[in-house]
Amino acid sequence: MSVGVLLVDDEPLIRAGLRAIVDSEDGLSVVGEATDGAEVPGLVARLRPDVVLMDVRMPAVDGIAATTHLMSTVDPPKVVVVTTFENDDYVYDALRAGASGFLLKRARPEEIVTAIRTVAAGESLLFPAAIRRLAAGHAPAGDGLASVNLTDREREVLRLMALGLSNVEIAGELYLGVQTVKTHVGNVLAKLGARDRTQAVIRAYDSGFVLPAG
Repeated sequence: MSVGVLLVDDEPLIRAGLRAIVDSEDGLSVVGEATDGAEVPGLVARLRPDVVLMDVRMPAVDGIAATTHLMSTVDPPKVVVVTTFENDDYVYDALRAGASGFLLKRARPEEIVTAIRTVAAGESLLFPAAIRRLAAGHAPAGDGLASVNLTDREREVLRLMALGLSNVEIAGELYLGVQTVKTHVGNVLAKLGARDRTQAVIRAYDSGFVLPAG
């Protein structure tokens, strides 16, 4: 089944470059383009893309507001924010809003393709070092997840998720089976009300549960 991609960027050259990359790949296709976040709701409702590549900075409605709106709809597409600078606060806010990850505009074509396929498959794009840098200016003091009923093991799993470890790596770190780790990850997401790993990790940093420098 083909993965439909909506391109959202106010720069024609960026959209043209992304279209060339996406349309050259088997199983991927660009279903539409938008020049501003204001166009996104209508296009998503009409075209039903699987993945939206969303610029964060646009003239009228930015990528944060557009992502926030999409996440409030039924069965929203996956959103990958596209940015010039990885230390842009807009990126962190877009991840908070529900984006599954981000890409730099200078990313190689194979990185863009991998990102699209990854989020379309229901997985998250995690860049722990970049997220830690972005979180540094946002993290509060204290453990804001103290009231969430996470078990000790789930807390360990969340800390390792925040470091960017895969389920296999977490299993090796904690001497657990991979299926057991998957169960713990699922429980963590459910208890935090997070739709994917990215949202769980952002919540961990936002709450002070994990410190950016940790």
